[in-house]
Amino acid sequence: MKLEVNLLNIIMAITSLGVVLPALAAEDDSNADAGASVLDKIMVIGNPANIETMPGSAHVVTKTDIREQNYDDVNQVLRKVPGVYVRQEDGFGLFPNISLRGVDTTRSSKITIMEDGVLTAPAPYSAPAAYYSPTVGRMSGMEILKGSSQVKYGPQTTGGVINYLSTPIPLKETAYLKSTFGSFGDRRTHAYVGNTIDTDSGQFGFLLEGYSRKNDGYKSIDETPDFRDGDNTGFTKTDPMIKLSWEPDTDIYQRFEFKYGTSDLDANETYLGLSEADFAADPFRRYSATRFDNIKSEQKRSHLRYAVAPTDDLDIIATAYQTTFSRNWYKLKDLRNVDDGLGGSIGTIKLSPALAGSNGGAGLECLKGNRACELRVRANNRDYETQGIDVVSYYRFGSDAVQHEISTGIRFNQDQVIRFQWDDDYSQLANGAIDGMTSGTPGAAGDRLQKTEALAVFLQDTIKTGAWGITPGVRLEQLDQTYINNYASATPAPTETNTMNLWAASLGVTYKFNDSWIGFGSVNRGFSPPSPKSATNGINEETSNAYEIGARYTNPAQALAIEAVAFYTQFDDLIVIDNIGGTGTGETENFGMVDSIGLEFSAQYDAGIANGWKYRNPWYLTATYTDATQQNSATSTDAESIFSYGQSGNKVPYIPELVFSMGTGIESRHWGSSINGSYVSDTFTSANNVENQVNGVGDPDARFGKTDSYFVMDVSAFYRIKEGVKLFGGIQNLLDKSYNVSRQPEGPRPGMPMFAYAGLEMEF
Repeated sequence: MKLEVNLLNIIMAITSLGVVLPALAAEDDSNADAGASVLDKIMVIGNPANIETMPGSAHVVTKTDIREQNYDDVNQVLRKVPGVYVRQEDGFGLFPNISLRGVDTTRSSKITIMEDGVLTAPAPYSAPAAYYSPTVGRMSGMEILKGSSQVKYGPQTTGGVINYLSTPIPLKETAYLKSTFGSFGDRRTHAYVGNTIDTDSGQFGFLLEGYSRKNDGYKSIDETPDFRDGDNTGFTKTDPMIKLSWEPDTDIYQRFEFKYGTSDLDANETYLGLSEADFAADPFRRYSATRFDNIKSEQKRSHLRYAVAPTDDLDIIATAYQTTFSRNWYKLKDLRNVDDGLGGSIGTIKLSPALAGSNGGAGLECLKGNRACELRVRANNRDYETQGIDVVSYYRFGSDAVQHEISTGIRFNQDQVIRFQWDDDYSQLANGAIDGMTSGTPGAAGDRLQKTEALAVFLQDTIKTGAWGITPGVRLEQLDQTYINNYASATPAPTETNTMNLWAASLGVTYKFNDSWIGFGSVNRGFSPPSPKSATNGINEETSNAYEIGARYTNPAQALAIEAVAFYTQFDDLIVIDNIGGTGTGETENFGMVDSIGLEFSAQYDAGIANGWKYRNPWYLTATYTDATQQNSATSTDAESIFSYGQSGNKVPYIPELVFSMGTGIESRHWGSSINGSYVSDTFTSANNVENQVNGVGDPDARFGKTDSYFVMDVSAFYRIKEGVKLFGGIQNLLDKSYNVSRQPEGPRPGMPMFAYAGLEMEF
């Protein structure tokens, strides 16, 4: 990798700092608290108590939050976190679209997503779009970080960080089993066994875990004379994992940890939605043309981590990691040779225009199996690979008046995506039956490689003096990007390269007024890099200037906690993708400037703790108001791009103005119940902010318009038979609301209908 002189000097300074600091630290044989200190640093937030002194907005989703309502959908879990917006797509959370404080929701690609502190997006630099998301149902928690503290994490620093926490190795012999049965043939099993054992050579720990889910789906495909499997719209997913650890019996604290896991998905899921009229009549219908749609994916993740505390004042954590992800989403792309009803045919009709009634409704009739045509189905076959080494150190020093904790880090990451696609053509008769299939040539619909080698360094100092906390930080990244296009008959294959130097910086401040009140504020300059293909085509990195100010309150009895934050983020050169699903030009563009301003509020109160009752009675409320507004008119003239033809002052697509969630529960030693409600306001689905299904030049397109506002309620209850054994059950979407959550990828899509479940949970 080529290095600029100034960047090289900084890297050398940081790496030399890691060598000098141990020599400066005083010798100390005591490591009683070293293990807890190091393990805390492995996570983004660590102990939830750390939130009180953080200079930015931070939230922890606990194991209880996930298991209380039997959630396996990250969209449901994140409803309780302010400043987070989720755009549903499939109803199960298989392909999340998450935004923090107004960044583009598309496939969560503007958020740094990690599992146990390791990058977990398919290719975080080259192709971060989350066609893979860690399975929430197997997690022990989640950490969500916004504001200045995210400068330690990249490559996406304009939005924030989400860190999934997998099941930790238990400190004592533990066996866990949870089995659930629910609506739509839902079957889930989560089981693990683990222990930490003392030996003459130190402590050895292990964890063996398995998670599986199978669901038959809640949609039905129109059947035809040759297709009678219309109810098979579900998925299966399996997640086995193993963790091993060793803490040698030495004078200084050391820990080795190895983790290996896989995630396999087989889902009969489609990009295609419905026409407006058909959605109103039955939102859970699928057209017969989607009968071939299926995605298969396999993710493998592993890391080897070494943590050491040479002294009480120094922690060093080194992690080597590798992730591979392969997927092939075989799905309807467009319609060819559609019978025009006049003895001729229409060459090509794209899907979203067909849903909106283009060509006199001929395309829609083809989708329903009522007209002769050809169904072109594309195999979106791609392979991703990520590997890297990450080293972070924490050094504490100072006096009674001023205390410092300097954290430094360096990471080398290499990732790539290989796209190798083809199209198959299915000949459909006027009654919807398939008369034959012509196989495409592998690679003929896309054969290219995107690769990035990235070197990242950061330096952050947490300073405490009296009631004040001051945290400045800086992050530098250098990217060497490669784009190779083997598509069609390019001879020789064109290879393009690009180098980018990116920087982020932050300053956070906290002030402790008393034991209950803490004020905080921060400024953060962030970036989001373009993909290699986009960068070599002249796309600039997205940058942001973010500001926040807020306060936290916690009463001494821990019965009440409140946080309120005002935020303002200025995005520049916003990176937007022209399309999802194969329509449009497929090119990425710099949209321009967007301002996102808002308020976040969260409160938790336990009347049981406050009043000394024998049972708990927790209440919570979270709310987010956001005004995300375009500051310039769009330059895109691709009529099929949802970011085309937008005007200055318009709202950013898919960012709701108001989101809130509230709930309460009651819990005794033997039984308990809870109820939650969540509201999301309607959104525009395109930058030109139209309410009907027409694009920027007035042509029909089902991706344009609005989503519905909606309010959903979830209830749950449990009965503890004896210690470690309980029965549980509940209903999600209790009121069985039908609502349109998205118009992407291709037309209106519903949220999940009422879902009931019951199960048994055991832990010994």
